[in-house]
Amino acid sequence: MARKSIEERLAQLDAQRKTLQARLTRDERARDTRRKVLLGALVLHRIEDGNAASADYLRDFIKRELPGFLTRDADKALFDDILKPAGDSK
Repeated sequence: MARKSIEERLAQLDAQRKTLQARLTRDERARDTRRKVLLGALVLHRIEDGNAASADYLRDFIKRELPGFLTRDADKALFDDILKPAGDSK
């Protein structure tokens, strides 16, 4: 078997590096998403089942901060149950 040239070996190593970098990026994105999901689940749990003081504090914080954070109408609609005043059917 013929020995690979230095250029071929470098190209192979570069391809391996790119593959590993892509895997690392994917894993970091997955970890970030998982953290966000768990944090959101905790907040929603505390709002729904927490004691009155922490639930009120979180609800007030979300009502104050979330509308400025969300930019898409579809995203805002996901939080209608929290952001809309009680009795507002719009």
